[in-house]
Amino acid sequence: MALVRMDIQSVVVGGGGAASLVVLKPRRGDAGSSIQLPIRIGRVEAAAISMGVEGTAPKRPMTHDLMQSVLSSLGASLASVVIVRVEGTTFFAQLCLVAPTGEELFVDARPSDAIALAVRLHTPIFASDEVLSTAALPDFGSVERDERAREAEAFHEFVENLSPEDFSTKGPQG
Repeated sequence: MALVRMDIQSVVVGGGGAASLVVLKPRRGDAGSSIQLPIRIGRVEAAAISMGVEGTAPKRPMTHDLMQSVLSSLGASLASVVIVRVEGTTFFAQLCLVAPTGEELFVDARPSDAIALAVRLHTPIFASDEVLSTAALPDFGSVERDERAREAEAFHEFVENLSPEDFSTKGPQG
């Protein structure tokens, strides 16, 4: 399974009828960097991811903080988080744990919980090519920036090719 390193582009903590989601994007320079992977998650999980990204400490430990403490107490580490598949609108993830013996262990997890743990432990997040080909959307902001850059380049080329005659106020008959 080919994997693409992902970064968190944004976290939306919904309220009322609005959905919460985390939007992942390929790390700069990775293939498909003009796409984004939106994953719908619960409001509590979105808040947990946001707190981890911001480095905000809760008043009491959350589930993800507990998991971090358990891993540390056992001498294990989190090597990576992988979004491994998607079925309909449901995403599936795995934690790649490394035991003190060096053995790799794979544990199924909800993507929201896996990402919340990854941001606390500064662990890389990956998505399989299959997930990206199935569920990724264009990053419309990136597409717009690319179009603006093309327009600016065309304008620059136009200006570079202007001659004094192009500014003449005389008509065609002189």
